[in-house]
Amino acid sequence: MSNSSSISQFLLLPFAGTRQLQLLHFCLFLAIYLAALLGNSLIISTIAWHHHLHTPMYFFLMNLALLDLGAISTTVPKTMANSLRDTREISYSGCAAQVFFFLFSILAEFFLLTIMAYDRYVAICRPLHYGTLLGSRACAHLAAAAWACGFSYALLHTANTFSLPLCEGNAVAQFFCEIPQILKLSSSCSRAYLREVWLIVFGACLVFVCFVFIVVSYVQIFRAVLRMPSEQGRHKVFATCLPHLAVVSLFVSTGIFANLKPPSISSPSQNLVVAVLYSVVPPAVNPLIYSLRNQELKAALSKLLTGCFQKQ
Repeated sequence: MSNSSSISQFLLLPFAGTRQLQLLHFCLFLAIYLAALLGNSLIISTIAWHHHLHTPMYFFLMNLALLDLGAISTTVPKTMANSLRDTREISYSGCAAQVFFFLFSILAEFFLLTIMAYDRYVAICRPLHYGTLLGSRACAHLAAAAWACGFSYALLHTANTFSLPLCEGNAVAQFFCEIPQILKLSSSCSRAYLREVWLIVFGACLVFVCFVFIVVSYVQIFRAVLRMPSEQGRHKVFATCLPHLAVVSLFVSTGIFANLKPPSISSPSQNLVVAVLYSVVPPAVNPLIYSLRNQELKAALSKLLTGCFQKQ
């Protein structure tokens, strides 16, 4: 029996067995990563540069873009490097860092998405109270709370997970260090892993409660929008809110499924697809939803790019 102190590295799940497929995986993930990097960086730069975008909605959007960059930068570059170098290795400390920063990013992001749903609810359903409920200080406190909750929960998970004895080798059946896959390495030698299972269950319940809050907020928004006399106004709100709700639903359903699915229905290919859906797709898709469907942000982005080209 080996324990965590005797393991110096983990072996991640390879995407393909042949060199050609490994290079194809590298190119595909490189394209997705560059798209996410470019899209989120443009959103951050545009909001920071234009003072008329310094409003609660865009303040939360800039925080979301920062967390998206953190989430996708924690997992994708390592799996690309492994495919390019034809290796599966990740160091023990690297695995722990990956678990912490990924959990921190996605948990803080989800709390922020909940705050953003509340922001849209107040703006559309209670516009007269918007300045009171979401002033600059309140927005800063809400964003700080999202980051602090994500940090605390990620730290607790990481410390608990890597304090467990690992007696089933060092092969992680995922392309990044995912907690459920690491727990499988200690499930047969210690009952202590159940503490982490209960933490995961608690986290899933918390995420589900936040998701219900998001859905209820959007139901109230849609009810208010349907009473609008302007068809153009209704179309604008639906065009922005429905894709947002779809991405949040995908994020929640795949994330909860990945962490709480029974082992009897688990398979490497299924685990891989689900992990990509909740860890790679949302950070790459969010910039498209919030920029291409937002005329004000598109106009500000166009001015920023035009100004940069003119200076050159």
